[in-house]
Amino acid sequence: MKLFSFFKQELAIDLGTANTLIIQDGEIVVDEPSIVAINRKTGETIAVGRKAMQMHEKTHEDIKTIRPLKDGVIADFQAAESMIEGLIRMIGSRRRFFTHLKMVICIPSGITEVEKRAVFDSADHVDSKETYLIHEPMAAALGIGLDVEEPMGNMIIDIGGGTTEIAVIALSGIVSDQSIRTAGDELTSDIVSYMKRQHNILIGERTAEQIKIHVGSALHKLENGPEDFPVNGRDLMTGIPKQIKISYSEVAHAIDKSVSKIEDAVLKALEATPPELASDIYRTGLYLTGGGALLRGLDTRLAAKTKLPVHIAEDPLRAVVRGTGIALKNTDRFSFLIGRDSVK
Repeated sequence: MKLFSFFKQELAIDLGTANTLIIQDGEIVVDEPSIVAINRKTGETIAVGRKAMQMHEKTHEDIKTIRPLKDGVIADFQAAESMIEGLIRMIGSRRRFFTHLKMVICIPSGITEVEKRAVFDSADHVDSKETYLIHEPMAAALGIGLDVEEPMGNMIIDIGGGTTEIAVIALSGIVSDQSIRTAGDELTSDIVSYMKRQHNILIGERTAEQIKIHVGSALHKLENGPEDFPVNGRDLMTGIPKQIKISYSEVAHAIDKSVSKIEDAVLKALEATPPELASDIYRTGLYLTGGGALLRGLDTRLAAKTKLPVHIAEDPLRAVVRGTGIALKNTDRFSFLIGRDSVK
């Protein structure tokens, strides 16, 4: 039996719009941006993950960088395959020869059958012999230590790069859910538009992401707000590079509409919740996971809107992949895993 397990490789993959994480043998072995750099002339993959991200928006005409996932699903099939293959190769010495590869990949809850098929096909191309899919809110619930098999209602709000997944979970299933395509990427593009409109300065996606990390806020007033952040960009009037400073309250103003959309989706999911589960949620509160959970003041804003306690997961960025890892170890136990036969 031990000999067979040596030839078996098991991977849990959180295939995210912004970042892809891979767990093997209970530990995170890959944590890289979901991006690939390709040579336009030869079609060959030059770099994957962090190396490709360093090239993003800085390439000449022979190189293009592609983010293969959009809104949580595969938008560019070939680039996605190259990226998954490159990331699995990063595991390096851990990759064994003649392996029976088993994978659990997490997907958004609002995904279509065609999009599920695309994930299965990508897994096939990297020689996965056994592939299962798990919905992101369910993986997040497992990752933060909730008992999803209990007859107890829990609401998970997973704010990723491409989608915000809101789900009420009980008895190993999703009772009511909302999946909206307003998440981290939308907030980033809001910041780019705001800088152009308000300051006449053009900035790239990577700079906007840095602004969001350093001075991003869902509230216009914070008790201990971060200091103003210096931003370099191109002046749209003169075409000359320049620097300005931006405050957290300006960022809060820039992303206000998108944060409101997330609030509305949470209220919609609560409206669709059966009364007995609603009473459970009144006691347990809401659980925030994903990179968006790190946005300053978001928990306070949601708590004010819903009048419910809001808990931020301990390591929100890795909650989903940890849950996917737990599902990988218990594929025979969890009925909510989607196998190939479930997708017709």
